[in-house]
Amino acid sequence: MQSLLILIDTILGIYTWLLFIWVMMSWLVSFDIINTHNRFVYLVMDFLHRITAPLIRPIQRMVPSISGIDVSPIILILGIWFIRNLMHEYLW
Repeated sequence: MQSLLILIDTILGIYTWLLFIWVMMSWLVSFDIINTHNRFVYLVMDFLHRITAPLIRPIQRMVPSISGIDVSPIILILGIWFIRNLMHEYLW
């Protein structure tokens, strides 16, 4: 059981990092620092979008953007941290 909890915790940690990377890359694309016409950048952004979109989309539908800023990744990261803290508190 302990191994399963460690695996779930590790997956949630990796997913949090993927969310951070996706947010940073989307900012870099919107400020024209990196270009999605570059094949590698396009592939990385496409992969990150496919990984993160299924969990971000429902949050985006419930929570409107604030002054044009999408806060759904922040809410998702806080939710993941909350779940990880609950796991550490009650299951370890």
